[in-house]
Amino acid sequence: MPNSTAVMAGLVPAISILETRWVKQYWVYILASRPGGAIYVGVTSNLVRRIAEHKGGLVPGHTRRYGINKLVHFEEYDDIQLALQREKNMKHWPRAYKTRLIAQSNPAWRDLYDEIASPS
Repeated sequence: MPNSTAVMAGLVPAISILETRWVKQYWVYILASRPGGAIYVGVTSNLVRRIAEHKGGLVPGHTRRYGINKLVHFEEYDDIQLALQREKNMKHWPRAYKTRLIAQSNPAWRDLYDEIASPS
């Protein structure tokens, strides 16, 4: 007989709901002003909202000043420490490394925002 204090999720094998946890997503992203233009690297827990803020000019500083608002690369993490470390590493990379990373996954430097903002 199962422990009366543990609620079961109904899965086989049964996993106690008390043992499950909400898996949060974190995103490291690269914005560009245009192909080959100014680049910005950031991290967020809500990629769609954060990119919308950049696009709307709501984020003061470098991105607003230089019109850096096109999402050209992003990576997903489920651990905030890994995401923050990746962002820090990328910010210290030479520009050529960031440009190469963008070109590998998005050779045309397309703005990927519409792809992530519209529900599938």
